[in-house]
Amino acid sequence: MRGPLIALLFLSFPLVEIAGFVLVGRQIGVLATIGLVIATSIAGSLLLRFQGFGVLSRINKEMQTGQDPSRELAHGVMILVAGLLLLLPGFATDIVGLLLFIPPVRDLGWRLIRSRVNFSGSFTVFRGGVARGGPKRAGNTIDLDADEYTASRPRPEPRPRIDDDR
Repeated sequence: MRGPLIALLFLSFPLVEIAGFVLVGRQIGVLATIGLVIATSIAGSLLLRFQGFGVLSRINKEMQTGQDPSRELAHGVMILVAGLLLLLPGFATDIVGLLLFIPPVRDLGWRLIRSRVNFSGSFTVFRGGVARGGPKRAGNTIDLDADEYTASRPRPEPRPRIDDDR
């Protein structure tokens, strides 16, 4: 049942976009319609940039504090999808894209998909960034430079280089 429904949606979607172009073009003219499509693409790229950086900083903050970043990750994916929808020419995609840029709409989307997202594990903060891992281990961490480390077995000597220019 899902397969034919999804196929029908994909086949009818271009028809909806064409009908939108015809209706808007009839009301405001062809050049204004083209200008509106270009303007929504530019607005989509700007919104994607500004809101995307905001979500990245919130994800980083939640990971630094050891909290679950799945909500912010979902918001980031929805912002990415919104930006892509605004970059596509068409008014139906623009409407959906603009709606996804609104935080309450993204929260509604998160509430709908939250039960399907499985987040397990914890995030451990270390000096170089954040790594996903299990519970923190007890004890001290020893940070060695390359010259301070020796392997338990000796390294093999490098092979002599054979020149082919004899």
